[in-house]
Amino acid sequence: MPQTLTLPKMGCGTWAWGNRLLWGYDESMDSQLQAVFNLCVGNGVTLFDTGDSYGTGRLNGRSETLLGRFARECLAANRNSICIATKLAPFPWRLTREAMISACEASAQRLGRNVDLVQMHWSTANYAPWQEPPLLDGLADLVDRGWVKGVGLSNYGPKRLQKVYRRFRDRGVPIQTLQVQYSLLSTYPVTELGLKDLCHELGIQLIAYSPLALGMLTGKYSEKQLPRGLRGVLFKQILPGARPLLGCLEAIARSRQKTMSQVALNWCIAKGTIPIPGAKTLSQAQQNIGALGWQLDTGEVAELDKAAAGVPKTMVQNNFQTR
Repeated sequence: MPQTLTLPKMGCGTWAWGNRLLWGYDESMDSQLQAVFNLCVGNGVTLFDTGDSYGTGRLNGRSETLLGRFARECLAANRNSICIATKLAPFPWRLTREAMISACEASAQRLGRNVDLVQMHWSTANYAPWQEPPLLDGLADLVDRGWVKGVGLSNYGPKRLQKVYRRFRDRGVPIQTLQVQYSLLSTYPVTELGLKDLCHELGIQLIAYSPLALGMLTGKYSEKQLPRGLRGVLFKQILPGARPLLGCLEAIARSRQKTMSQVALNWCIAKGTIPIPGAKTLSQAQQNIGALGWQLDTGEVAELDKAAAGVPKTMVQNNFQTR
């Protein structure tokens, strides 16, 4: 039987935990990541989002392995509320409901515990719509078997979401969460596609991934100081047009005695979403936690909305995001 998951106001994304290519992960970081995990849990940030495709090369699955170990060894208050959410990728070779069940079993083995919230990492509707139905059935089977507490989706737009919602409803399995890319530099899925109202109507909790736009909303970078690699290329294109928005963020942060990151995350919460910023260091985790315990007023939210609407070039949308 499905359970109703009680999720915190904010979670922690763990894409970087094992990813060398984009985030420069190294095994020497593990003790630091464990300290991040414990700090988050101790401060009520008990939702950890991962995926079975996270981790590059031989480190594939590393994020899940680390999360499982950290959860076992965690002595922080709130440890009984830890919720590990894994996204299972619809790889081309996963074609049957049994394939998704096996994938979840493999994730549970790496974690050393059951997955709490199992999610479809992306929809195949844009390129292989025939592949998706059996995979969704596999996710529902996991709920029926009691192997997971709930099921969620990722990168789904409203049309596809409604179809999948009906499919799950017919099985008596509610969709608990939907995560999409959402930030002041990526309002498209939630606002333009109308996902917020639909999710509210269907009783689905919205999770915002990349709520700091890969770090662009932290105020740490400028056209003269860009991150290395692929992020630097992207930032160079977007930052010039985002100056007024960053200025607005900075002004509100100063008046609130908060950081730009904390204001950007609080904006996501004010919009009714659960942001899942990443953190590789204790200072980053502390920054994120500082977004909790206060709230922007309606005037500040409106200012930020107006500034965000004026940005000419926003974040690149996920290719797998459906309509």
